[in-house]
Amino acid sequence: GVGRRQGDQHCRGVAGVAPRMSRTPTFAALDRAAIVPAMSTDTFGQLCALLAALTWAMALVLFKQSGERVPPIALCLFKNVVAIILLGITVAVQPGLIRMELISEAEMLRQITPREIWLLSVSGIVGIAAADTLFFYSLNRIGVGIIVVLDCVYTPAVIFLAWWLWGERLMPLHYVGAVLILASILVSTRHKVPANRTRREMLLGIFAGILAIVAMAWAIVYIKPILQRQPVMWTALIRMAAGTAALALFAIVSIDRRATMAAFKPAAIWRKSIPAAVLGTYLALVFWIAGFKYTDASLAAILNQTSIVFAIILAAIFLKEPLDRRKITAVALGGCGFVIVTLAPTLQVWLDGLWR
Repeated sequence: GVGRRQGDQHCRGVAGVAPRMSRTPTFAALDRAAIVPAMSTDTFGQLCALLAALTWAMALVLFKQSGERVPPIALCLFKNVVAIILLGITVAVQPGLIRMELISEAEMLRQITPREIWLLSVSGIVGIAAADTLFFYSLNRIGVGIIVVLDCVYTPAVIFLAWWLWGERLMPLHYVGAVLILASILVSTRHKVPANRTRREMLLGIFAGILAIVAMAWAIVYIKPILQRQPVMWTALIRMAAGTAALALFAIVSIDRRATMAAFKPAAIWRKSIPAAVLGTYLALVFWIAGFKYTDASLAAILNQTSIVFAIILAAIFLKEPLDRRKITAVALGGCGFVIVTLAPTLQVWLDGLWR
């Protein structure tokens, strides 16, 4: 999703499954044991992963409601500004809260090169400014129920791009999962057209959604070497700042700049857009990173994907989006494809053992 992915893939690797993180408590300013002394580390991580899914699902509903009155560029710029403020406060007040590294912020600033800042900025422009705007455009046209199905494209896209750009190995099960996800998208294209939309608009929304998710994936994979060296919070802030600056520049020169600036004037819609930005661009990020930090990466990824279920239920309750057999089928296909892609290495070992 938009919010969770601002934290990059640093803590789980490009292919969606990372080596286990060290669980030594000395490099986290947040003392998990002080908060939940009776809870195991794995259980705490799983809880965080579920909370990341829930907060992102809630944010999707609120973003959809906000998007009915706020244009995509304005909404994207607004939520980015809120995110920068909150992330900046987090780094200033409690820099170790979601830091995954032993390196200090001062040491990181001495090590980062101008080229790395440039590449992170390009990643932010593509993966945040362009991709998030396309994502909100898509969300406005196809609704929450279908956008969460398209979200399953993300992991296969990351794996394919990692193979294409960095030569990482693809497994046969990766193709199986990708086929299931493509099938879920095909089923979604035959879904009932949302109210006040034509089928052409729905198909354009699906295309924009896929393009947005692939752009997010490319923006992460392209900067993989940097993500392996630099702290999550600083890379997130640099990417967010670059993406926000690009959006602001575009908003200034666009013919709809008044509509964009209007999003920053106190209004009733802030009751939707501010909670959406806080939930989707900040809290979901914190929970997402904590989930991958304290439990197994594969399990965290699967628990994160429960946002599909949460989002569809919340959309049916608050947005009155229909929940029919076609949508359930699409979600089931996409979810199964995601699980197969995520667990491909483990499943491959298991299958190899059966054939021996």
